[in-house]
Amino acid sequence: MGQSIFVPKEIDVTESRVAVSPETVKRLAGLGFDVVVEKNAGGRSRIIDDEFEKAGAKIGKASDAGKADIVLKLRRPTPAEVKTYKKGALVLASMDPYGNEADVAAMASAGVTAFAMEFMPRITRAQSMDVLSSQANLAGYRAVIDAAAEYDRALPMMMTAAGTVPAAKVFVMGAGVAGLQAIATARRLGAVVTATDVRAAAGEQVQSLGAKFIMTEALKDASGEGGYARELTDEEKKAQAELVADHIAKQDIVITTALIPGRPAPRLVSADMVKSMKPGSIIVDLAVERGGNVEGAKAGEIVTTANGVKIVGHLNVPGRVAASASLLYAKNLYTFLETMVDKEKKQLAVDMEDELVKATMLTHDGKVVHPNFVDTAKPAAAKKAPVRKASARKAATGKTPARKPAAKAAGGTATKKTAARSAGASSAAKKPSAIKSGGET
Repeated sequence: MGQSIFVPKEIDVTESRVAVSPETVKRLAGLGFDVVVEKNAGGRSRIIDDEFEKAGAKIGKASDAGKADIVLKLRRPTPAEVKTYKKGALVLASMDPYGNEADVAAMASAGVTAFAMEFMPRITRAQSMDVLSSQANLAGYRAVIDAAAEYDRALPMMMTAAGTVPAAKVFVMGAGVAGLQAIATARRLGAVVTATDVRAAAGEQVQSLGAKFIMTEALKDASGEGGYARELTDEEKKAQAELVADHIAKQDIVITTALIPGRPAPRLVSADMVKSMKPGSIIVDLAVERGGNVEGAKAGEIVTTANGVKIVGHLNVPGRVAASASLLYAKNLYTFLETMVDKEKKQLAVDMEDELVKATMLTHDGKVVHPNFVDTAKPAAAKKAPVRKASARKAATGKTPARKPAAKAAGGTATKKTAARSAGASSAAKKPSAIKSGGET
């Protein structure tokens, strides 16, 4: 059909993943696309150019982006990158648009049709397209591996002739996809694992993985609609903090997983809690890129406190398992793109009424079209118009001005069966107004 796909080498120095795999290159070629992969795009994921060529791709250069009908990426393209894209091109990536509205507007100005993969709805049809779950699963796994690497003792109990080595105590805060996988991994390594979540339903999933669920009786349950958590009352927050403070002081390793796209990460561990921990204890903060769940965490650093506790704040944790993460992410992209192709004509056929398209499309035809960002694109164009007070607008129109919807939560839940098997595959549909405890990274 002559339509082409371009896969660039990510320019972000912290990004080691690539948006296609040899397997998905073959499948994309089977749909009729010409695939061009920028030279050494998969180098940091241990996928060499020869493997892409054997799968049917051509190895190109960055300027080839200007000829492509579709661009597949990990990260949102910068304004400089998007200027090189062809008008009307489809761009699929994890866009991280909240707080980056200027970049979203730049994509609209460039005339590209941009899709935010992290906005994929949590429905059965879209499970294989869910980048949040696929990458959070690996982040939870890697968090435990990173903690074990920093911990200067063995994790499992070892009984020897010279004495017994006690098992490490691991506490996982949040039982979403990342949290469940962290629990499963720590259990495989022989640690004694406990976990907490503000949703009572998470207890069954935690216990199915062989861990103990910790929850204050004063909280009872903070489950909201769709499996997400409602906001806690002040009394519930205090009770939960007291429970966590008492428990953390006895732990060797703590892993925090609460991350909400578009919002600062909720603070779960205070400086006083860190001070209560034993020297040599480890905390891994999976939300450090959004401000952190742990007071004192620093993005991209391992901080050692005055009392000898290490706070690990690695960036792009899924990228620390780049080879595996790339394979899963590439499959997510392929499965979504496949839904926008007419198999008989072997042509792109984007159905604007498809629920997946509606949920993920950020920009189209020179405009910002996602409802969460339409209003943010208007002020520049409407600068000369006088600003009316909300009450005046209501009097003139009879309507209260719409507020920008809250950021969608990143957390997911799994059935007991799924949790026991893979610690985080599918989850309930997103609710913009809900806050998820134990969200994905």
